[in-house]
Amino acid sequence: MDIVSRLAKELSLGTTQVGNAVKLFDEGNTIPFVARYRKEQTGEMDENVLRDLHERLTYLRKLEERKEEVLRLIGEQGKLTPELEAKIASAESLQEVEDLYLPFRPKRRTRAMIARERGLEPLAALLMAQAADMPAPLEAATPYVDPEKGVATPEAALAGAMDIVAEEVSDDAEVRKEVRGRTSNEGVLSVAIADPAKAQEAAVYQMYFDYREPLAKMPPHRVLAVNRGEHEGALKVKLEAPRETIVYDLQRRVVREPNSPAVPYLQKAAEDAYDRLISPSIEREVRAELTIRAEEQAIKVFSLNLRNLLLQPPIRGRVVLGVDPAYRTGCKWAVVSETGRLLETGVIYPTVPQNDIAGATVVVRRLIQKYKIGAIAIGNGTGSRETEAFVAGILRELPDPAGLGYVIVSEAGASVYSASKLAGSEFPDLDVSIRGAISIARRLQDPLAELVKIEPKAIGVGQYQHDVNQGRLEDTLGGVVESVVNAVGVDLNTASPSLLSYVAGVTPTVAKNIVAYRDKAGRFDSRKELKEVSRLGDATFTQCAGFLRIPGAGHPLDNTSVHPESYAAAEKFLEKFGFALADVGTARLGLLKLKLKDTSLANVATELGVGLPTLRDIIEALEKPDRDPRDELPKPLFRTDVLSIDDLKPGMVLRGTVRNVVDFGAFIDIGVKHDGLAHVSELADRFVKHPSDAVAVGDVVRCRVLGVDLQRGRISLSLKGLPPEQ
Repeated sequence: MDIVSRLAKELSLGTTQVGNAVKLFDEGNTIPFVARYRKEQTGEMDENVLRDLHERLTYLRKLEERKEEVLRLIGEQGKLTPELEAKIASAESLQEVEDLYLPFRPKRRTRAMIARERGLEPLAALLMAQAADMPAPLEAATPYVDPEKGVATPEAALAGAMDIVAEEVSDDAEVRKEVRGRTSNEGVLSVAIADPAKAQEAAVYQMYFDYREPLAKMPPHRVLAVNRGEHEGALKVKLEAPRETIVYDLQRRVVREPNSPAVPYLQKAAEDAYDRLISPSIEREVRAELTIRAEEQAIKVFSLNLRNLLLQPPIRGRVVLGVDPAYRTGCKWAVVSETGRLLETGVIYPTVPQNDIAGATVVVRRLIQKYKIGAIAIGNGTGSRETEAFVAGILRELPDPAGLGYVIVSEAGASVYSASKLAGSEFPDLDVSIRGAISIARRLQDPLAELVKIEPKAIGVGQYQHDVNQGRLEDTLGGVVESVVNAVGVDLNTASPSLLSYVAGVTPTVAKNIVAYRDKAGRFDSRKELKEVSRLGDATFTQCAGFLRIPGAGHPLDNTSVHPESYAAAEKFLEKFGFALADVGTARLGLLKLKLKDTSLANVATELGVGLPTLRDIIEALEKPDRDPRDELPKPLFRTDVLSIDDLKPGMVLRGTVRNVVDFGAFIDIGVKHDGLAHVSELADRFVKHPSDAVAVGDVVRCRVLGVDLQRGRISLSLKGLPPEQ
């Protein structure tokens, strides 16, 4: 079966649409571009399906490459048989190919190799033949005694022959497949504290000090927790496979003639094969596979959280005061305009040791009055709690707060950005800590535009992100950012190089060139002008143009998601229904829906020479040229007063914001220093298989306090059985 047919079968897709998608990928088209502008060819596959298809395509091509390489390597040894060639050709996974190649892989000097060098292979073959009338094994081994070759006794000869048998058993691909399956399905992971004398230092892993769980039932987050504890030397971990059952099965497989005198020796060789050769490597493989699956789940959860975080709606039209809390060095602050332009910076000292509440109050009141502050963003780092109390106190005393409130903003990654070359180029004359305050303010104004400046894994909305395969994590999270950026669209005249670099087809170098061109020539007036940018050729233009917007452009379609290749069709469409280009973005196009009533879009698409999916997208873009998918999500929860963990009592119903979703539940900010945890079993009145089925990062939810552990700063929450909102 060729790769296209196999992909179509595995993903339950049509062969033609898969073939077209593969061709588009091979031609260098990006996934966002294919998903948005090549729907006719792919049968309207969405971006998630296309990413799955691309990932599986990459794996299958690697599989085919490895098969060819293994066939070549075995062929060069003169050991490639038609049967082996057929097995390799039909292998379904890289692991299966490696199992088949194992007997032919160059090895370090093994006991079996030494035995063969000593001429003991015929004796091993005699044992494996296991004839009922063969001589007694010790008698059969006597002719192979040769002290000069290191075979001093018949027993030594038999031991060498059994080493050969054991290696042949171990190298059997079917044997390894069966042992691997049984170990995975029936094995148990046994965990204990590595050093009881260091129990206090390893207290974070206390639940694993004496722990056992079947591999088949172990959830991904526990796998990663155990791995981390083992890596840190706090835990010792052992995989307990069903040894007796596996050895019994191996002996049954090896022994074909139960009446042969060779049986005891073959049984012992099979046992040795498992204990010495198979078990150590299979256990490593099984744990590696378990870790890979756990990492994939962690990456999946992180990706979902990151997507929801990046899609948080921007707070438009407000001047924002960003505050980066601290103690000794003071709270750095920055005021940014409605468009994110820096207006003023400074430092206040409302926290210990200075406790200059009065001086800090004067400054903040001045800023609120001078700049008409519309929102205050407070970082959630050191000193956040005290800073929040200070700000809440000011808001309570304002004569006319006019809706002014504060939001606690995650600082995750802010220090990474502040010390980066990008921050240095943006604000070369500012202290690193002041840059952090600017980032905090901008994160509230436009989370997407600001967070793309930070390495995705540093944003901090995952679980065990530092323990997973970093290359795989970066690739996946990069795909998430790319997906969100292109779904939202980018203002060509205001976007930073960081944001532009995630636009389909735009490399970091081209992104910098776009900004350099803009700085030199002034704002872009049309998408066509992109072709003047250095290293932005026709192919890149095709990929990126539809995702870049130009508010106030001379051509109204330049500020929509209509691709330049469809401008002619869009203009003909407008003309057909009595509209002009000048109507795009005006209330007059509100009549379009009425005019399209009882119209066959399929016929219109044929008349215009475009596919029906493309026509639908054109109509949507014309009806809502300024549509931002983020506007449909809940706005951040603004607060005006502060709540202490000491104020919490079981049964209290509060409103909070979901900050992180993990496999076992959701962390919710209810306005105290520590986020509360709602376990997966407490997320809904219905059964919830995974927390992401019930909540998402950024959701504003009502929740009830179940319990408070003041000593450990832990809060248990529930979203179940809430009374109706008054």
